Amino acid sequence: MKKQTYLVFLVILSCIQFVFGQQEGVITYEITVNNHRTIPADREGMKAMIPQYRTFKQQLFFKANESIYKPLIEEEDEENNDRGRRFRMNAINYTDASALLYLTQTTVFGKKYLISDTLKTDPWKFGKGTKNILGHECMQAYYTTTVDERQQSITAWYAPDLPPNLGPEKYNTLPGAVLAVDVNNAERVIVARKIELRILGKNETVRMPADGQKITGEEFKKIMKEQRNQRMGRFKN
Repeated sequence: MKKQTYLVFLVILSCIQFVFGQQEGVITYEITVNNHRTIPADREGMKAMIPQYRTFKQQLFFKANESIYKPLIEEEDEENNDRGRRFRMNAINYTDASALLYLTQTTVFGKKYLISDTLKTDPWKFGKGTKNILGHECMQAYYTTTVDERQQSITAWYAPDLPPNLGPEKYNTLPGAVLAVDVNNAERVIVARKIELRILGKNETVRMPADGQKITGEEFKKIMKEQRNQRMGRFKN
């Protein structure tokens, strides 16, 4: 049954790609995170040590079936947000929709990891709302899930007039480019700030990352849980 679902997904993908042709370009996103929303109730004291909001930018480079989503480092980030950048994982997300491949390269405390996974379609439900983002009339899609024993409510806005299977992080399995995502009612907000449909330059290569220790998603979750417990322990003491 699962194999049949993948085959159907590939057929639909091929048809959509025929319509859009070989379109390529860059989408720049702004991400705003409310750090205080994730602090446990028994550790309220941490709020005094951590800024409530953290904002940074990422870029999605895409062409044909592939895309790569990575941090945009600007001079302003270097000067004003250095502390926040040190605590943020330097993750790169690569997607090959034709091969149903989703690969994450991330650096945690100086060590690189490669986490490979199958590109899975989230259980999206389609709403009736619309929103105009950068001149594109976007449709609403949403679902709920559980991550690290916390329930998450995801709402996305995608543009059917832009290529499918494009979006920030893992939110890239809708029939149009995802231009905005809201996680848990503004706990984490991702919004496209610039869309450039153009031929990519020589320094904008969409290529699968190869550097890093290859591990499974479960192994990486275990590493991150240990790191979180160590940090929480230091704050608690």
